[in-house]
Amino acid sequence: MLDRTAIVSIVEAALREDSPNGDLTSLVFVPATATATADLVAREAGVFSGAEVFEVAMTAIDPSADVKIFFAEGDRFEAGDVLASVSGSARAILRCERIALNLVQRMCAIAALTAQYVEAAGPGVRVVDTRKTTPGLRAIERHAVRCGGGFNHRFSLSDAVMAKDNHLALVEDLTAAIKAARAELPHTTHLEVEVDRIDQIEPVLAGGVDTIMLDNFSLADLSEGVRIVGDRALVEASGGVNLDTIGEIAKTGVDIISVGALTHSVRSLDLGLDLRIS
Repeated sequence: MLDRTAIVSIVEAALREDSPNGDLTSLVFVPATATATADLVAREAGVFSGAEVFEVAMTAIDPSADVKIFFAEGDRFEAGDVLASVSGSARAILRCERIALNLVQRMCAIAALTAQYVEAAGPGVRVVDTRKTTPGLRAIERHAVRCGGGFNHRFSLSDAVMAKDNHLALVEDLTAAIKAARAELPHTTHLEVEVDRIDQIEPVLAGGVDTIMLDNFSLADLSEGVRIVGDRALVEASGGVNLDTIGEIAKTGVDIISVGALTHSVRSLDLGLDLRIS
């Protein structure tokens, strides 16, 4: 569930950046009493995400603005569809226009891209995001992943133990280090370890992990890794994942496929806010 306080924080930060002392153009061109209605219109097809973000952004200056949402989170839309509308102070709508568009365009793009990855992977495997998110926007970007049918990895470094190559470079005895870590952790804390070679799998499993990540493995090695692990841990595949490869990766039998591209390199969808005088 997307936390409203996180949305408010993001919108307030965006407003401080975009109009720290008001919208000078609207102040000199738009009468203070002018009202308007604006439609959020799709210029291209996508998957909707960001209803609450749009509402919070468009009421940040004019709390009495009337916001209507016409698509549910996760709904597919086509070019020309009206996704939402807002009616209220014209000055407020114009001041909030760009931040609302910036945020919702990105969310819809992430949802749409995630849906493509989920479809390409097929059933039986979870497509998950990573921490490769835009600084300050992680909460809404991860929500967009869920709208596209994907799942979320750990939210932050504080949520789970995930030992990667730079951690393991400092470890001499892998099994002993994992056992020592497990002994210090609460029983509810998830423990994941990344490996980049098949010969690391057994020492990691001997330490006792919940998930083992096979990083940048070939398809053949992924299949072999899944066979070795069996039912002793969840198997996550990472590295080299794109829309052309994810289907074959899924066929190896892994449980989870993590895809940084869902958030780190997505292109915002083209949405517009078309204003008319009320």
